[in-house]
Amino acid sequence: MLSAHKRRWPSFIFSLLLVLGVVTPILFAHDSVAAQGQTTITYGIWDSRQEPGLRQIADDFEKANPDIKVDIQVTGWEGYWTMLEAAATGGSLPDVFWMHSNEIYKYGANDQLLPLDDLIKESDLDLSKFPQGLVDIYKVNGHQYGIPKDFDTIALWYNKKLFDEAGVAYPTDKWTWDDLKEAAKKLTNKDKGIYGIATMLANQEGFYNFMYTNGGTALTSDNKSGYTDPKTIEALEYYFSFGREGLSPTTGDAMDYFANDKAAMALFGSWRIGSIISNESLKDKVDVVPLPSKDGKRVSIYNGLANAISAKTEHKEAAWKFVNYLSSKEVQEKASKLGVAISAYEGASDVWVDTNKQFNLKSYIEEIKDAQIRPYTHETTKWEEKVYEILKPAYLGEKPVKEAAEEAAKAMNELIEEEE
Repeated sequence: MLSAHKRRWPSFIFSLLLVLGVVTPILFAHDSVAAQGQTTITYGIWDSRQEPGLRQIADDFEKANPDIKVDIQVTGWEGYWTMLEAAATGGSLPDVFWMHSNEIYKYGANDQLLPLDDLIKESDLDLSKFPQGLVDIYKVNGHQYGIPKDFDTIALWYNKKLFDEAGVAYPTDKWTWDDLKEAAKKLTNKDKGIYGIATMLANQEGFYNFMYTNGGTALTSDNKSGYTDPKTIEALEYYFSFGREGLSPTTGDAMDYFANDKAAMALFGSWRIGSIISNESLKDKVDVVPLPSKDGKRVSIYNGLANAISAKTEHKEAAWKFVNYLSSKEVQEKASKLGVAISAYEGASDVWVDTNKQFNLKSYIEEIKDAQIRPYTHETTKWEEKVYEILKPAYLGEKPVKEAAEEAAKAMNELIEEEE
């Protein structure tokens, strides 16, 4: 009689062969044949909060295209561009991936992205259904390298609990700059460590909105710095005054202060909605209104992402089929309904507003009619970082705003000239 140990040996061999892949082709030939006919494309994104909604959309795409599988790969914002640069160097970019206005020139001009012009012409995709400003951002040297995925605007959030405790009326769409300043003063409670507002040193979610509302600019039409414009300087004086007067913190993250009842108001981009909705202790005591106006005018900065395709993809047809699918009216509306983001397709924004009627999300959509595209050049990040560095002492009250703005303009112009 064989020992128990010897009787188990055939089972062990079988298991080993399964692991090594020797038996699998024989026993599971049907599944293997199916897999052999399937193409897998990778989809690189940086926002994990959007992954569940995008996964649903990708699943629908796979059902309609059973020969294509979509592998969504998430890398956080901090590491996304490092990953992308390394992948570009190694020739292993994702087949499809998110592109940002700050980076489009670098990747487009250096032949890392697939030109989409001919593919668009041969398809039913209508670029006129997307904001022209976003379409133009993702065009480099006359070629379209990205299809707008979504867009974002900026609005004013407020904490109803802190307003009630301070006896201050809630903000409305009629608020002016003066109203914002007066409310911030009343809401600030130094004994409790509460600030009236969190106005951090940020451009898109901060001072850009005030600069353009005031008639100023960060970048002129001929690609020169707008920081010497008196209207730009006046807006910076106003925005920086909150921190200089102790009405706003000057370090840390605005969302941290707002989420912990330490700031009664804050400016947030529409991409932050997920963080607010998922915060159980916050979502029932906050709401949102359009930005305050000055002299009857308000301007929100808007920006948007695009879906791009690697120039070196081995699955061009499948990648384009997926991008074209993502860009369709039906899917753009579904993305809005799932709360993924404000889809860029014409009319899809209304669907996004209806996803959560608890908040006045229409505030973000109302900003669109007078919105200003986020200023950009070929290498936006370089001069943005330099401007932050130079403006910081003025923001902290350590240097006159006019002096810092003029220094920023000089440095910015020098960097832009180097782009030529």
